[in-house]
Amino acid sequence: MQFHQLAYFVAVAEHRHFTRAAERMRVAQPSLSQQIRALEHDLGAPLFHRIRGNVSLTEAGETLLPIARRILADTESARRAIRELDELDRGRVRLGAPPSLCTGLLPAMLSAFRRRYPGIQLELHESGSGDLRQQLTEGALDLALLAGTHGDPQLSATPLLLEELVVIAPADAPVAPPGARLAIRELADVPLVMFRRGYDVREVTVNACRAAGFEPVFAIEGGEMDAVLELVRAGMGAAVVPSTVAGDRFPTTRFAPEAGMTRVVRLAHRKDVDPTRAVRALRSAIVGFVADPARRAALPAGIESLVDGEAGSPPPG
Repeated sequence: MQFHQLAYFVAVAEHRHFTRAAERMRVAQPSLSQQIRALEHDLGAPLFHRIRGNVSLTEAGETLLPIARRILADTESARRAIRELDELDRGRVRLGAPPSLCTGLLPAMLSAFRRRYPGIQLELHESGSGDLRQQLTEGALDLALLAGTHGDPQLSATPLLLEELVVIAPADAPVAPPGARLAIRELADVPLVMFRRGYDVREVTVNACRAAGFEPVFAIEGGEMDAVLELVRAGMGAAVVPSTVAGDRFPTTRFAPEAGMTRVVRLAHRKDVDPTRAVRALRSAIVGFVADPARRAALPAGIESLVDGEAGSPPPG
C-alpha cells in the first residue's frame, strides 16, 4: 500500500468517477485505474463496484475510506508542522462550526485573530455538530466548535459556552403567551420545522420529546439553519433553535428550567494529532476570547461562558 494509491482511492471515492478523479489528481486515467487495481490486489478485496459506468464503494471501500482520509490528513499535518517550525506568519487552520455560531459569536473571534496573525490562512467549514465531529475524527478539520454531548474518545474537548435552546414561531402564531415558560410536553401538538440529521439541536429536541412520552410532529424536516428560520418566518411551524440565532426577529418562548433544554459548546481537536503552532494559536485565541471578562459580560441573553476568566492565556507569539 502506497501513499499515492490512497490519494487516488479517496479521489475516486469522492468523485464516484475515475476520469474526474484522474483530472483532480493530474494523472492519466489509465495510470490511476492501474494504481487502484494494485491497491485492491494488495488489500485482497475490491474497493469499488464498477457497473455500467456507475462507481460505488464496496464494503471494503467503505471501511478503508475514513482510514485513508486520516492517513492523508495526518501526512498533511506533518508537512505543515515542519513548515511552521520557525514562524507564525504563515500556515493554515481548518475550523468547523455550527451555523448558529458562524453568524453569532465566531465572526468577532476570527476578526480579532486575523488582526493579530494576518499571515495564517483560515478555512471555515459550516455544518451540524454531528457532521463536524466526523470530519474532525477523519482529519478533515484541525479544530471544531461542537455543540451537544461529548463522548468521543478520539477527541479532546474544552467546554466554552452554555447556551439555552428556545422555541421560535411565526409572528402571527406564537407558541405561548409573552413571558410564558414551556414544558416539553407542551410541544406535543405543535408542528415543528426540524433540522436535518447531523444537527445537535435536532437530537436534543427529539430525545426530550420522547423522554416526555410523545413523538414530535414535523411540519417539514431536513433544513439547514437559514432554511429553518425562513420556513418558520413563512408560517410552516415553530422550531427549537439556539438562543443566539433567535434574536428579536421571532416570537420567542423559553423553556422551563426543569426542561434542561441547553447545550454545551466545546472546542475540540483530535488527541492523537499534535496541533501545529497556527492551530494552537487559534485555539488559545478562541479560549481567551470567551474568557475575557469584558466579553463575558456582553454575551447575549441565554448564553454564558464556561471558561474561567484566568484561563485565557495569550496565543503563542
